[in-house]
Amino acid sequence: MLNSMKRNGLVLALFGMAATALVAVTHQLTEDRIYEQQQKQLLKTLHQILPAEEYDIPLHQSCHLITSHQYLGSEEPQRAFVALKEGRPVGLALETTAPDGYNGDIHLIVGIDWNENLLGVRTLSHKETPGLGDGIELRKSDWVLSFVGYRLKDEKDKRISVKKDGGEFDQFTGATITPRAYTKAVRNTLNYVRRFKEEIPSAPQCGEKR
Repeated sequence: MLNSMKRNGLVLALFGMAATALVAVTHQLTEDRIYEQQQKQLLKTLHQILPAEEYDIPLHQSCHLITSHQYLGSEEPQRAFVALKEGRPVGLALETTAPDGYNGDIHLIVGIDWNENLLGVRTLSHKETPGLGDGIELRKSDWVLSFVGYRLKDEKDKRISVKKDGGEFDQFTGATITPRAYTKAVRNTLNYVRRFKEEIPSAPQCGEKR
Protein backbone atom coordinates (compact mmCIF):
# COMPACT_ATOMS: atom_id res chain seq x y z
CA MET A 1 0.00 0.00 0.00
CA LEU A 2 2.87 2.31 0.87
CA ASN A 3 4.50 1.64 -2.50
CA SER A 4 1.19 2.32 -4.22
CA MET A 5 0.89 5.66 -2.43
CA LYS A 6 4.43 6.56 -3.44
CA ARG A 7 3.70 5.68 -7.06
CA ASN A 8 0.51 7.71 -7.03
CA GLY A 9 2.35 10.63 -5.42
CA LEU A 10 5.07 10.44 -8.07
CA VAL A 11 2.48 10.37 -10.86
CA LEU A 12 0.71 13.39 -9.38
CA ALA A 13 4.01 15.26 -9.01
CA LEU A 14 4.97 14.53 -12.62
CA PHE A 15 1.53 15.55 -13.80
CA GLY A 16 1.80 18.79 -11.82
CA MET A 17 5.22 19.55 -13.28
CA ALA A 18 3.96 18.86 -16.81
CA ALA A 19 0.91 21.07 -16.28
CA THR A 20 3.07 23.87 -14.89
CA ALA A 21 5.44 23.63 -17.85
CA LEU A 22 2.50 23.67 -20.29
CA VAL A 23 1.04 26.77 -18.63
CA ALA A 24 4.44 28.50 -18.71
CA VAL A 25 4.96 27.73 -22.41
CA THR A 26 1.43 28.82 -23.27
CA HIS A 27 1.90 32.05 -21.33
CA GLN A 28 5.19 32.74 -23.12
CA LEU A 29 3.68 32.11 -26.56
CA THR A 30 0.62 34.21 -25.74
CA GLU A 31 2.75 36.99 -24.27
CA ASP A 32 4.89 37.14 -27.42
CA ARG A 33 1.80 37.22 -29.62
CA ILE A 34 0.21 39.98 -27.54
CA TYR A 35 3.42 42.02 -27.67
CA GLU A 36 3.61 41.58 -31.45
CA GLN A 37 0.03 42.76 -31.84
CA GLN A 38 0.67 45.72 -29.55
CA GLN A 39 3.67 46.76 -31.66
CA LYS A 40 1.65 46.50 -34.87
CA GLN A 41 -1.09 48.61 -33.34
CA LEU A 42 1.47 51.14 -32.11
CA LEU A 43 2.98 51.51 -35.59
CA LYS A 44 -0.49 51.94 -37.06
CA THR A 45 -1.22 54.63 -34.48
CA LEU A 46 2.09 56.38 -35.11
CA HIS A 47 1.31 56.57 -38.82
CA GLN A 48 -2.03 58.18 -38.00
CA ILE A 49 -0.50 61.03 -36.00
CA LEU A 50 2.83 61.36 -37.85
CA PRO A 51 2.24 60.94 -41.60
CA ALA A 52 4.83 58.54 -43.07
CA GLU A 53 5.69 60.90 -45.94
CA GLU A 54 6.99 63.46 -43.44
CA TYR A 55 10.03 61.39 -42.40
CA ASP A 56 12.53 59.08 -44.05
CA ILE A 57 13.72 56.86 -41.16
CA PRO A 58 11.39 54.29 -39.52
CA LEU A 59 10.16 55.72 -36.23
CA HIS A 60 11.14 52.65 -34.22
CA GLN A 61 14.77 53.36 -35.15
CA SER A 62 14.54 56.77 -33.49
CA CYS A 63 12.87 55.86 -30.22
CA HIS A 64 14.09 57.52 -27.01
CA LEU A 65 13.19 57.15 -23.34
CA ILE A 66 12.16 60.27 -21.45
CA THR A 67 10.85 60.74 -17.91
CA SER A 68 8.94 63.61 -16.36
CA HIS A 69 6.34 63.09 -13.67
CA GLN A 70 5.47 66.78 -13.83
CA TYR A 71 4.73 66.89 -17.56
CA LEU A 72 4.24 63.28 -18.64
CA GLY A 73 2.32 62.03 -15.62
CA SER A 74 4.51 59.09 -14.61
CA GLU A 75 7.72 58.21 -12.83
CA GLU A 76 8.30 55.51 -15.42
CA PRO A 77 10.21 56.20 -18.67
CA GLN A 78 7.97 56.97 -21.62
CA ARG A 79 8.81 56.52 -25.27
CA ALA A 80 9.41 59.47 -27.57
CA PHE A 81 9.61 58.77 -31.30
CA VAL A 82 11.55 61.40 -33.24
CA ALA A 83 10.56 61.83 -36.89
CA LEU A 84 13.67 62.59 -38.96
CA LYS A 85 13.88 63.97 -42.48
CA GLU A 86 17.32 64.10 -44.07
CA GLY A 87 18.83 63.82 -40.60
CA ARG A 88 16.85 66.68 -39.08
CA PRO A 89 13.98 66.32 -36.58
CA VAL A 90 10.64 67.32 -38.05
CA GLY A 91 8.22 65.90 -35.52
CA LEU A 92 7.67 63.91 -32.35
CA ALA A 93 5.28 61.32 -31.01
CA LEU A 94 5.35 61.16 -27.21
CA GLU A 95 3.73 58.63 -24.95
CA THR A 96 2.21 60.31 -21.94
CA THR A 97 -0.10 59.52 -19.04
CA ALA A 98 -3.15 61.20 -17.58
CA PRO A 99 -2.87 59.94 -13.98
CA ASP A 100 -6.16 61.46 -12.87
CA GLY A 101 -8.69 59.64 -15.04
CA TYR A 102 -11.95 58.59 -13.42
CA ASN A 103 -10.80 54.97 -13.11
CA GLY A 104 -7.04 55.47 -13.04
CA ASP A 105 -4.28 56.09 -15.56
CA ILE A 106 -5.11 56.93 -19.16
CA HIS A 107 -2.23 56.23 -21.54
CA LEU A 108 -2.10 58.24 -24.73
CA ILE A 109 0.29 59.30 -27.46
CA VAL A 110 0.63 62.82 -28.81
CA GLY A 111 1.97 63.75 -32.25
CA ILE A 112 3.58 67.18 -32.60
CA ASP A 113 5.56 68.79 -35.40
CA TRP A 114 8.86 70.52 -34.70
CA ASN A 115 7.07 73.87 -34.62
CA GLU A 116 4.99 72.53 -31.72
CA ASN A 117 1.71 72.20 -33.62
CA LEU A 118 -0.49 69.27 -32.61
CA LEU A 119 -0.73 66.70 -35.39
CA GLY A 120 -2.87 64.17 -33.59
CA VAL A 121 -3.69 62.42 -30.34
CA ARG A 122 -4.70 58.80 -29.75
CA THR A 123 -5.60 56.77 -26.68
CA LEU A 124 -3.38 53.73 -26.08
CA SER A 125 -5.15 52.23 -23.05
CA HIS A 126 -7.58 53.20 -20.31
CA LYS A 127 -10.11 51.86 -17.79
CA GLU A 128 -12.73 54.57 -18.11
CA THR A 129 -16.41 53.69 -17.82
CA PRO A 130 -17.96 52.29 -21.03
CA GLY A 131 -20.63 54.58 -22.38
CA LEU A 132 -19.38 57.55 -20.35
CA GLY A 133 -15.62 58.02 -20.42
CA ASP A 134 -14.73 55.86 -23.40
CA GLY A 135 -15.35 58.75 -25.81
CA ILE A 136 -11.57 59.15 -25.75
CA GLU A 137 -11.40 56.14 -28.09
CA LEU A 138 -11.50 57.04 -31.78
CA ARG A 139 -13.66 54.00 -32.51
CA LYS A 140 -16.28 55.38 -30.11
CA SER A 141 -16.07 59.10 -30.89
CA ASP A 142 -14.18 61.60 -33.05
CA TRP A 143 -13.52 63.75 -29.96
CA VAL A 144 -9.74 63.12 -30.06
CA LEU A 145 -9.62 64.61 -33.57
CA SER A 146 -10.44 68.01 -32.05
CA PHE A 147 -6.82 68.44 -30.91
CA VAL A 148 -5.37 68.71 -34.42
CA GLY A 149 -3.87 72.11 -35.21
CA TYR A 150 -3.58 73.50 -31.69
CA ARG A 151 -0.37 75.18 -30.55
CA LEU A 152 0.15 76.62 -27.10
CA LYS A 153 0.25 80.41 -26.95
CA ASP A 154 2.05 80.24 -23.62
CA GLU A 155 2.53 77.84 -20.72
CA LYS A 156 -0.81 78.79 -19.14
CA ASP A 157 -2.84 78.63 -22.35
CA LYS A 158 -6.17 77.18 -21.20
CA ARG A 159 -7.75 76.59 -24.62
CA ILE A 160 -6.80 72.92 -24.37
CA SER A 161 -9.14 72.22 -21.48
CA VAL A 162 -12.84 71.48 -21.12
CA LYS A 163 -15.38 74.26 -21.57
CA LYS A 164 -16.39 74.01 -17.92
CA ASP A 165 -12.83 75.15 -17.09
CA GLY A 166 -12.79 77.93 -19.67
CA GLY A 167 -11.35 75.86 -22.51
CA GLU A 168 -12.55 74.90 -25.98
CA PHE A 169 -13.15 71.14 -25.60
CA ASP A 170 -16.52 69.53 -24.98
CA GLN A 171 -16.94 67.45 -21.86
CA PHE A 172 -18.81 64.17 -22.21
CA THR A 173 -22.43 63.87 -21.15
CA GLY A 174 -22.33 62.74 -17.55
CA ALA A 175 -18.53 62.58 -17.49
CA THR A 176 -16.27 65.59 -17.02
CA ILE A 177 -13.38 63.99 -15.15
CA THR A 178 -12.15 61.94 -18.11
CA PRO A 179 -11.92 64.76 -20.71
CA ARG A 180 -10.53 67.12 -18.06
CA ALA A 181 -7.71 64.67 -17.27
CA TYR A 182 -7.11 64.02 -20.97
CA THR A 183 -6.87 67.65 -22.05
CA LYS A 184 -4.60 68.39 -19.12
CA ALA A 185 -2.27 65.56 -20.18
CA VAL A 186 -2.12 66.87 -23.75
CA ARG A 187 -1.45 70.41 -22.54
CA ASN A 188 1.30 69.17 -20.22
CA THR A 189 2.90 67.23 -23.07
CA LEU A 190 2.98 70.34 -25.23
CA ASN A 191 4.62 72.22 -22.39
CA TYR A 192 7.20 69.46 -22.06
CA VAL A 193 8.03 69.79 -25.74
CA ARG A 194 8.30 73.59 -25.43
CA ARG A 195 10.90 73.15 -22.69
CA PHE A 196 12.81 70.03 -23.67
CA LYS A 197 12.36 69.14 -27.35
CA GLU A 198 16.01 69.84 -28.18
CA GLU A 199 17.11 67.31 -25.56
CA ILE A 200 14.88 64.46 -26.71
CA PRO A 201 17.03 63.24 -29.68
CA SER A 202 19.96 62.76 -27.29
CA ALA A 203 17.96 60.92 -24.61
CA PRO A 204 18.72 57.19 -24.08
CA GLN A 205 17.45 55.05 -26.93
CA CYS A 206 14.71 52.51 -26.29
CA GLY A 207 16.34 49.29 -25.19
CA GLU A 208 19.42 51.00 -23.78
CA LYS A 209 20.33 50.56 -20.14
CA ARG A 210 19.68 53.76 -18.27
